Amino acid sequence: MRWGMAIEQKRCVGCYECVLACKAEHFLPPDIFWNRVLIGESGKYPNVTKLIYNVRCNHCADPACVKVCPTGATQQREDGIVWVDEDKCVGCRYCMVACPYQARQMYEDGDAQYFPGQELTEHEKIGKELYPHKPGVVTKCVFCMERIDAGLAAGLTPGVDRAATPACVISCPTKAIHFGDLDEPNSDINRVIKEKHGHPFHPEFDTKPSIYYID
Repeated sequence: MRWGMAIEQKRCVGCYECVLACKAEHFLPPDIFWNRVLIGESGKYPNVTKLIYNVRCNHCADPACVKVCPTGATQQREDGIVWVDEDKCVGCRYCMVACPYQARQMYEDGDAQYFPGQELTEHEKIGKELYPHKPGVVTKCVFCMERIDAGLAAGLTPGVDRAATPACVISCPTKAIHFGDLDEPNSDINRVIKEKHGHPFHPEFDTKPSIYYID
């Protein structure tokens, strides 16, 4: 079992719904983004093409970040998910340097607020209770592993059942993001990757990413 994503770039309209869903799901602090939408352009007027890339940690099968972590904080589960044990992370940032996809962020300001000078919002208060984030550590996308684990325990199928699928996937209004088991030959995600010629970003980095992009 190895979880992965396939993202159809032409379906992505750059609405940022996946970004907001991720922040809400994990109660992410201000300026911390596990999921990003990069927007740019190529060409010259009048032949200009808008470029939209939805990016996050690639959960590589051979992750460089795991190899360089001196404390063992960055770990890889048997299902391929790469995550950070905040209790072991010392904030050395070696993993940030090693990651060829620039998919990690340092969370430093534990007192940061969405509305400085005012009281915390109810969402922020709940987040500090349900999903506290430790300042001074590196943070990143975890493929909503809590949803996956809870879903599997309930007999659900990630990528099929909403309750067991990452928040960014189920929130996408254009269905641009697919999720599933890359080790299951007949899974929907493998069908999409095969039929639509999905490919990883920068395969030359040789980290074997678990996210495929469809042009």
